[in-house]
Amino acid sequence: MVVMKQISKIKRVVIKLGTSTITHHRTGMLNIRRVEKLCKIIADIKNSGYEVIIVSSGSIGLGVSKLGLNERPKDTPTKQACAAVGQCELMYIYDKLFSEYSITIAQVLLTKFMFLEDRKENITNALERIINMGAIPVVNENDTVAIDELELEVGENDTLAAYVCNLSHSDLLIIMSDIDGFFTDDPRDNDDAELIKVVNNIDDEIKKLAGGAGTKFGTGGMLTKIKAVEVAFEENADVVIMNGRKPEKLYDLFEDKQVGTLFTKGV
Repeated sequence: MVVMKQISKIKRVVIKLGTSTITHHRTGMLNIRRVEKLCKIIADIKNSGYEVIIVSSGSIGLGVSKLGLNERPKDTPTKQACAAVGQCELMYIYDKLFSEYSITIAQVLLTKFMFLEDRKENITNALERIINMGAIPVVNENDTVAIDELELEVGENDTLAAYVCNLSHSDLLIIMSDIDGFFTDDPRDNDDAELIKVVNNIDDEIKKLAGGAGTKFGTGGMLTKIKAVEVAFEENADVVIMNGRKPEKLYDLFEDKQVGTLFTKGV
């Protein structure tokens, strides 16, 4: 198991980038400076010897922005249209930025039906081959056709990242959120909220502490991240929740410094 001082020892990591990490919360438009920094740091992490998978939200949010809408749509066909437009934009940006560091990316679009028992091996094999060929898989839910997920609005990319972590046999899942980690209360509303540095059991008390909603351009909140932790725990992967608005903290994490909240069964 990974504990905070041993993160540098891992081999494969899934990094989940949320909508709040890659876009401006007021407009939903791409946060260019942050995304450029994220791609540079992730490229550097890969160059240092780690195998990296990215699970990226943001396609609908970027589509909303590109189509000139003021907020995330409520009806499914418009969400599909936004996802179709935004996915093109998202992959273009990642491809352009990572290519500056001579890194190839590969788009992997998934739906929940691909996680059925008789199909899961196909995901594992595809991710394994992409990684072995030296590329970074960039995974997203296929929101253009994944109607069930669009209608459920359950913050699916947190859970998706956990399933990808398990199927790719990754050691660690990093969920980049809009706060510094898991707190005793919402730090945006309570100045006395304290960061919980390590959690090694998801019990009723932890679930009770989780809550809140995402931005108007994204979905989910801390509760969906706790559900993702539970999924990752099924295959003994560890999870770090950290602030995606501070990309440079990824360096600290891989240098075994305390960052965010570590969820692990091994402490």
